[in-house]
Amino acid sequence: MAKLHVEATINDQPIEFLCDGGESLLDALRNTVGLTGTKEGCTTGDCGACSVILNGRLVPACLVLAPEADGQTITTIEGIADGERLHPLQEKFLGHAALQCGICTPGFIVAAKALLDANPSPTEEETRYWLAGNLCRCTGYDKIIRAVLDAAAEMRNSQLSSLNSQTLSTIHSSVET
Repeated sequence: MAKLHVEATINDQPIEFLCDGGESLLDALRNTVGLTGTKEGCTTGDCGACSVILNGRLVPACLVLAPEADGQTITTIEGIADGERLHPLQEKFLGHAALQCGICTPGFIVAAKALLDANPSPTEEETRYWLAGNLCRCTGYDKIIRAVLDAAAEMRNSQLSSLNSQTLSTIHSSVET
């Protein structure tokens, strides 16, 4: 069977790769593209370990065919940090010790990012509902939920500080003119 050529934007980078028509996006990301942070847990879409953001939507990479990624935008766990600077979610997961073996952690962080992109101020109930598709056998969920809620609060506060600085700068500029 002939390989298919796929061009996608992965973690803000244009990426091209060849894949089989029946190959999963998970396998292509890990084995062909070399992004091994996305984990294989069940290959049935039940555990959330392989969660990625595809065109702004949270999906299990094990259930997406790699050729379907052609022309699409994908964010994996490797694309969450800003260079060497960890994303607030990653910092809070570390700070709350919301991880153990590491198999589920990337999926939880990607799912939490998708949540906070859609809803910057989730309640605990909304957070638990959103993350219900991600399974952890090591830590339980309380530390994970707390980490997500604390990251959301930090991100909102950071955004408010930035807006306040911009407002003060605008006021200062208009007073000077």
